[in-house]
Amino acid sequence: MADTMQFDLVSPERRLASVQAREVRIPGADGDLTAMPGHAPLITTLRPGILRIIKADGASEDYAVTGGFAEISAAGTSLLAEEALPVAELTSDVVKGFVARAEEQLRAAKDAGHHDLVDDTAKLLADLVAMGDHIGGSKG
Repeated sequence: MADTMQFDLVSPERRLASVQAREVRIPGADGDLTAMPGHAPLITTLRPGILRIIKADGASEDYAVTGGFAEISAAGTSLLAEEALPVAELTSDVVKGFVARAEEQLRAAKDAGHHDLVDDTAKLLADLVAMGDHIGGSKG
């Protein structure tokens, strides 16, 4: 088994990372998971959170993701994020924008009487607030 795998992170706006990685810590919708070389094949949805890449040289890179999908295989991991930013670029204004959009989605779901969407959107909002707290939402 190899020590590293190919990792690619893309969002609709740009490719954020394409590196050899030892491991990738992923905020999965059903719980956090770590993808490593030799991982069993898996496709999962993401929740808002911090994605951590441990590169081949041992250095790490952190990205904030708002959701999306990850495809994991023995040879590599590809992550398609709805929105993603390096944590260094994540400011309190960006987090406030994420939260404001989620609050609007929650209001719309409630107004439309979509109870299943209300629960999903409330969880999304809570995850976004927790992500902001995690990175120190006071960055600015």
